[in-house]
Amino acid sequence: MGGPSSYSFEAGSATHPGKVRSRNEDACLVRTDAGLWAVADGMGGHEAGDVASQLIVRALDGISEADSAVQLLEETESRIFLANQQIIDLSRQRGGIVIGSTVTVLLISEDHYACLWAGDSRLYIIQDGSIRQVSHDHTEVEEMLARGAVTAEEAKHWPQNVITKAVGIHDNPELEVVTGAFAEHDVFVLCSDGLTKHVSDDEIRQLACTQDAQSSSAALVDLAVERGGLDNVTVVVVRPIRKESSRERTVTLATEDRPDTSIWE
Repeated sequence: MGGPSSYSFEAGSATHPGKVRSRNEDACLVRTDAGLWAVADGMGGHEAGDVASQLIVRALDGISEADSAVQLLEETESRIFLANQQIIDLSRQRGGIVIGSTVTVLLISEDHYACLWAGDSRLYIIQDGSIRQVSHDHTEVEEMLARGAVTAEEAKHWPQNVITKAVGIHDNPELEVVTGAFAEHDVFVLCSDGLTKHVSDDEIRQLACTQDAQSSSAALVDLAVERGGLDNVTVVVVRPIRKESSRERTVTLATEDRPDTSIWE
């Protein structure tokens, strides 16, 4: 994963079709060995959304452990582009119907992370007891919120939230990338919007931090289903665990400047 890491990782995942939809169009991937975790949400209301999300996960699952952060990022982007073309080809085979999927991917190399995404599946990071959304939703209402056309409260209850970016819609998918550093006790949460329809950010923070990663993932999904399960819901929780051999270096590292995120460039 781009050089020796001071961390190992505990990861868990859970998914459920919810109480309304008969088919689960979500998919997720846990590739802790490669430093990659992903959630994809097939576009609801369109045929073969489940196929689209599975094509993305299958493409990403072919990734191998990279020698550097740059290689990991480049191969991830390449595999999403491959899935994008496969979805477009499938759409053409089926007479041009619209098929697509959101995706959010967490990559970790050394002590840094990168998030790649298209659509409204999210990545959160929990640091020092606070939760922060790393990604931002690629939706019409998010654009309206950025322009000041709606308030945050209005955006929360907007009746139709149209996705503005997804994989499988255009020849070149528009992926956004953000990077950062993490530390021991931070927690990452990837999820489809089926979770955030029913569960607040603060509840995500609480449940992601109180149990092991698998139990936290299952508890978050169960809560969304219990509150109505209006959509498919998928959660992946990832926790960095500092290796014992690295603990003796903690004091020294803490006094140094945090390394920048140029390892991804």
